[in-house]
Amino acid sequence: MPAARELLLDAAFTALGTRPWHGVRMVDVAAAAGVSRQTLYNEFGSKDGLARALVRREAESFLAGVDRSLADVADRGDADAGDCCAAAAVWTLRAARANPLVRAALTGCRGERLPAQAAPAVPVPRTPPPSAARGAPVPAVLVERIRDSAAEAVGRTAGPDAADAEAIRRACEAAVRVTLSYVVAPAASDVEAAGQVARLVRALLDAPVR
Repeated sequence: MPAARELLLDAAFTALGTRPWHGVRMVDVAAAAGVSRQTLYNEFGSKDGLARALVRREAESFLAGVDRSLADVADRGDADAGDCCAAAAVWTLRAARANPLVRAALTGCRGERLPAQAAPAVPVPRTPPPSAARGAPVPAVLVERIRDSAAEAVGRTAGPDAADAEAIRRACEAAVRVTLSYVVAPAASDVEAAGQVARLVRALLDAPVR
């Protein structure tokens, strides 16, 4: 059985799907999770603490998905940098469309239905505090995490004539930022957006266009 913390986060996420965050009551979240309200406060301290933990969980789940999508492509054997960044783009676009908390964390924009922590205004420090004190992730931090994961995957696919690590890193960051532009202003399809991202990366790395 999931721990009380996960049950409470699941209940909060479900509640957010049916009403705005300001209308979500702690007593209802506790009841839906099958625990006492005191347990809820013991875990998160306050409604703001619950919101921060919820956004962190959704962002970390999203990042884990980015890593999986990159690994699937990088391990294929015939992939290049464009393929890796295209896979990360497709996952990002689908996750942002399906999960409003992920979209808010990526773009820094939240609607009235979401908690303020879904789009914090102040970046986290480079040396993060302990988990319990951490705030919700900000777009710049997520961009860095996706960029670094993509660059690592590209490095695994690179041949002897590959660009240097810094060029790969710059190309991956450009890919992430173009992907986020498609989150805000969608292309006709995720496939079209991913194709544009792949072509950009190949051009930046002087790789053959295909």
